[in-house]
Order: sequence, then structure tokens, then C-alpha cells
Amino acid sequence: MNKSSITEQALLNTRTKIAILGGGVAGSTIALRFAELGLDTTLIEKGPSLVNGPPICHLHAGGNLYREISDEQCLTLLKQSIDTVKVYPQSVNIRPTVIALPKTDHGQPMDLLPRLEKLRDRYSELVEQDHRNKVLGEPAGYFRFYSRTEIDALVGKPIPSKATRASDWLISFANCTDLDKLKFPVLLVQEYGLSAFRFAAIASLAIERLPSCHLQTNSQVIAVKANEDNLGWQVSIKQSGSEVIQQQQFDYVINACGFKSGEIDDMVSAKRQRMVEFKAAYVAHWSQCKGLWPEIVFYGERGTPQGMAQLTPYPDGYFQLHGMTQDITLFDQGLVASSLQSAQPKLAPQFIEKIDKKWPEQLIQNRTLGSIEHMAQFVPEFSSATVAAKPLFGAQQIPGEDPDLRAADVSFHGKHYARAEIVKASSALAASDAILANLVECGLIDDVLTSEGAEIVLKDYLTEHYFPVSQQCSDSEITERAVLLAKQRDYPVALAKNL
Repeated sequence: MNKSSITEQALLNTRTKIAILGGGVAGSTIALRFAELGLDTTLIEKGPSLVNGPPICHLHAGGNLYREISDEQCLTLLKQSIDTVKVYPQSVNIRPTVIALPKTDHGQPMDLLPRLEKLRDRYSELVEQDHRNKVLGEPAGYFRFYSRTEIDALVGKPIPSKATRASDWLISFANCTDLDKLKFPVLLVQEYGLSAFRFAAIASLAIERLPSCHLQTNSQVIAVKANEDNLGWQVSIKQSGSEVIQQQQFDYVINACGFKSGEIDDMVSAKRQRMVEFKAAYVAHWSQCKGLWPEIVFYGERGTPQGMAQLTPYPDGYFQLHGMTQDITLFDQGLVASSLQSAQPKLAPQFIEKIDKKWPEQLIQNRTLGSIEHMAQFVPEFSSATVAAKPLFGAQQIPGEDPDLRAADVSFHGKHYARAEIVKASSALAASDAILANLVECGLIDDVLTSEGAEIVLKDYLTEHYFPVSQQCSDSEITERAVLLAKQRDYPVALAKNL
């Protein structure tokens, strides 16, 4: 290909203007994906900073927390999580997860084995295909069951500060858990953590360094209107504190507004069936906690008083807590669906109040203390933990009619309009891949791109993730920015640090 034709194609790609509405995990990831390739991308976010949505704590690599979802979804989540770790390694907390079944649970620990074997086999295949996929530890050690005898042998051992073998992660569990309340064996699986604050830091730092990405924060989209030729869009935006309405033209619009995606769908008359669920996680400080902790999940029936209890560790004795009961993480009337009249599910006013303004102090106390008590039924000493911050909360969109759906990425409507419909953070890259392919199919970008003076043959990057600027962010500057974001959002800085 001669120089003039490359220049012409670069001009074509420069002329194509893409708007991404919403700067959460999906919107920020798509913006980085496109800007790294030199595509003209505008990211429009209502809030003051990026990635400030529903609580993130887990990669969900294999969907190990969810017995109710299909094996197919689990295998999809495994691949998506591997891709996410490869692109955002410094947002990952590398520690395993312990899964235990209380004696009150209806299932048996070995019921999990067939799925785990499928996941291990698939992980092995992916590593054989590409050694760069080995990001969740050795495939042979993806999971292991431990008997009561093996756990009892760890009781009384000092809790280490570093792990030299897999069983080191179980010493804190063995010493602090009421083992008589559990069925055995218990499971240790390479299910890693994901830090929302570090994810936000990477996105913010990289976007600042990418000239192709134009970030507009504190900017609310109030109208989206198709041009007369139906091949482009006029987006009307109002900045916080201003009554002036700015109108901007784009060739392609990506709706990444999370639980408010239906509002944009309604603006463009796009019908869509979806659900929205309001959820919260809680932040506790356990000063007696010393040494190395895994994530611990005690299974239970969702929505009942025996709902799943989840303990996610952070440095300095801070923990994030989920309890899948109506008094903790779940809320009465917190799951709502769209209607024939609107693609936007209508959350009750009390939930919108929590999202847009603040939680009542007494409710923070009651629900956080309730989550501590819920965990203390299995880890008795945890009863001494204290409320450390306001909840981590938000509303999660779920496309379609299945409330158990967890692996979802994108859908399209008409010409030049896409919806990012991720349920889990690790699905954001799959959404960006699908939209990039659609841009090529629509003829809006060509086969050759130029970024930072380099020629990129796009077909090589439709599934290969190209994030050189994002991955050049140093650990120290990511930590510094993540700590700043945690402080700005009134959360302990421990949540911004890696274990």
C-alpha cells in the first residue's frame, strides 16, 4: 500500500467521529480501545470522574460465585476475565477465593466439580493456544478441594503475610471460621479480585495521554437525534452548573449509560427489554485482622436470610462485604423491568435518591452492621468489625428477561447505534470488540489505521487487544491516582491499593 492511500484512509478514520455516552467500566474501556487505535472518540460522562458505578470486587473468572448460571456463561466469563487481566493487570488483586457450603445449604461441595473441571480444561486450552493467557496461575492449580482433615491441620498455625504455597491462603480461614457449620470439602479457586479505583485510575491516566480521546466530564446528555440522512447523530449536552446546551455531531453513538441506558434508547426510539437491579456492598474495618486473607464466599440461597455471604479483603484490615439477603445487598423492589412504553426500567424514588444524593446515616449503620453480623455467623471474631465508610452501591443493568444473566456485552439498533450492555466488568472488552467490528462493517473505518505514526492493519486488531498507552501506566502513578479517587469519593484509601 502506497503512502498516499494510507494517508487517505487515515483521513477517513479521522473524519469518523464516535461518541460514547457514559464513562463507567464499559464506556471507559471502549474509549481506550478506540483511542489507542487512533479513532476520533469523545467520551461523555455525567459525573466528575470515570468508573464510579456499581461495586466491583471480582473478576468472575468462570462465574464461580453463581451456581444458577449456565456452563456456557461460565466459560465466556473465564475468557473475558483472562482478556481483562492481560489489558489491566495492575487493577487486579492476585489472591484466590475460598468457597464453602454451610450445612444449611441445599447443595453439596462436589456438585461444583463438573463445572470446575470444564473451566480448568478450557483454561489449559487457552494457555496452550497462547502462553500470554496464563494469568490465573498454573492451569493445573486452577482449583483444589480441601478436606476437613487438611483444614484442621492448619488450625493454630500463624497467619502468614505472604503465600509460598496454596494452603497458606487457607490458614486465616482455618483459624477464624466456625468449621463445624460447614460441609466439606471446601474449595480454593484462582478467582481474583478487581479494584474499581485502580481500574478508574488506569482509564483516567491513559485517556489524558491519548490525543484521539476527548473526555467531557460533568456533562449530561439531554437529547440524541438522528440526522436527516439517518447516518449520523446530533447529541445535545449540558454541563453541570450551566444552562447552555451544546450540540455536537457524531457519525456513531455508543450508549454505555449503564442502568440509565433506557433513557438514551427512548431518545432514539429504540425499543429494548431490560431489567435494572439496585445493589450495595459494604465497607468494614476489622482491626484484629492480621496477615494474609483470601476472598471467602459462603454459599446460600439468594434473597433468603441464609443468602450468600462474601468477604473481600483489602490491605490494612479493610473488607468489602456482600450478603445476598433483602436486608443487606438486595433491596425490596430493587429489581425492576422495562415496559412497552419505555426502555428504561423505573427504579423507586428511594433508590434514585441514594444514587444521586446520599444515603441516610442510620441506614448506612444498619445495613453495614447487618452485613458484619451476617459474616460473623461463620467468622465469629468478625463481629468486632466496625463501619468504615458509606456503601459501595449502584444499579446493574441486565438485558432481556433473565435476572440470572451474567455474560452479556452489546446489542445494535438501526444504523450507527450500539448499546454496551455488560453485566460484569470483564465483559467490557468483548463489547468493544463487537462495536469495532460493526464500525468496519458500516464502512465508517477502513482496514488500515494510523496511530502515533504507526500503521495498524485493523483486521489484526479486531480481537487482539492493542493498549500500549494504557499498559505504560506505572504502578506508582496508578496507586497515586486511585488513592486520590478514593479520597474524593470518601472511601478508605486501602480500597485503592493492591494486596
